[in-house]
Amino acid sequence: MKLADDEKAMLDGAKGKAKQKAMDLLVRYGEALGAERLVNVTNVAGTWNAGSPPMKPFAEKGMDAVFSKFNLDSDEVVETPQAEVYTCQLIHGIDTQNAHVTGVAEEAVNRQKQAERYFGERGVAMFNTCTPYQVGNVPVRGEHCAWMESSAVVYCNSVLGARTNTEGRESTGAASITGKIPYWGYHIPENRLGTHLVDVEIDVDSMMDWGLLGYAIGEIVQEDIPVLDGIRKVPSMIKLKHFGAAGASSGGIEMYHVPGVTPEANTVEDAFGAKKPVARLKYGAAERKVAYDNLNSSAKSADVDFIMLGCPHNSIEQVWTIAKLLDGRKLSPNTQLWVFTPRALRDTAELNGYGDMIRKAGGHLMSDTCPAIGRVMPNGTQVVATDSAKQAHYLPAIMKCQCWFGTVEDCVNAALTGRWQGGLQ
Repeated sequence: MKLADDEKAMLDGAKGKAKQKAMDLLVRYGEALGAERLVNVTNVAGTWNAGSPPMKPFAEKGMDAVFSKFNLDSDEVVETPQAEVYTCQLIHGIDTQNAHVTGVAEEAVNRQKQAERYFGERGVAMFNTCTPYQVGNVPVRGEHCAWMESSAVVYCNSVLGARTNTEGRESTGAASITGKIPYWGYHIPENRLGTHLVDVEIDVDSMMDWGLLGYAIGEIVQEDIPVLDGIRKVPSMIKLKHFGAAGASSGGIEMYHVPGVTPEANTVEDAFGAKKPVARLKYGAAERKVAYDNLNSSAKSADVDFIMLGCPHNSIEQVWTIAKLLDGRKLSPNTQLWVFTPRALRDTAELNGYGDMIRKAGGHLMSDTCPAIGRVMPNGTQVVATDSAKQAHYLPAIMKCQCWFGTVEDCVNAALTGRWQGGLQ
């Protein structure tokens, strides 16, 4: 790789041991990818947590040991420097304010709180969410970033027009203290052009419909870039959030174009540039039904134990919708309801009274994690209901449960009655 003078200085150790380790990691990473150089990044979203069991022996030696091992892939413990660029914490495994609900041990909670304070003082904004763009981290078009988390990456690339690949804990850790990442993949303009043209032949309007569309397209295009032609109504942030998360789960979509909506494609022609589509796909009623059936394929029993809402983490608008549906009503004694939102938005929801509305019905307002990431569900859960295509995709495999997918109204109704009555309208 060709290194700039400041990069050579870091690699040579002139900027300290931690940055030397970070630069060594980035150079090896870039060479493995075939990158010819590094690029300056101004925005990093990764993870600096310490609550999970594998981190316990390192945390007992101090947070520098955690950072060295898990953020720099270094067996040698080095002192954690201040972040060099704007950096934030993504979703992790523990909701420290609701550990009694999820059954997480106090010891793990204390380690996580220690990590939050330690790394927060070193410049990591503790947003603790898979949707940092909902709470203030909103890079602009063309800005080079280093982000983890599949649903966040596809939103960053597609909706915001910023540039990132799907990074890992080590590469984001290194990027945060160097301001560098390998220049490859979606950092390169020509790699951001569309590959598949999708003719959308039916109206796609509800959040569930956008999840179904994403799930169907992701299975087909995998890691390529779909261009959606035929979208009749401008989708909201919530709908694009769920579309990207679904496509990144059934496939590996990191970028898409909706001509006239997403910033890098005013037209279909813009989306492809000088390229021709490698395939033309159709999405209609039949494809929609297949996606719905696939997402509900694990579910056999209509008796629902657990309802999970908020993957990707709910916006304040979504929390309000759930609170209204629950207002003055009570959950079935046979169900539990967990509603997830970013920690900062949970504070807003509490201020607005939404948390009390959810709790009075028997539910819990939560943050920082989710069942798939935290590997947590109520004891004895066998059947789950969710409005998230991503959770419906992962939970049956990760948690060995049945899972129903539907609208938020279907899910709240299941929480109130203990029975799944949803369906494809």
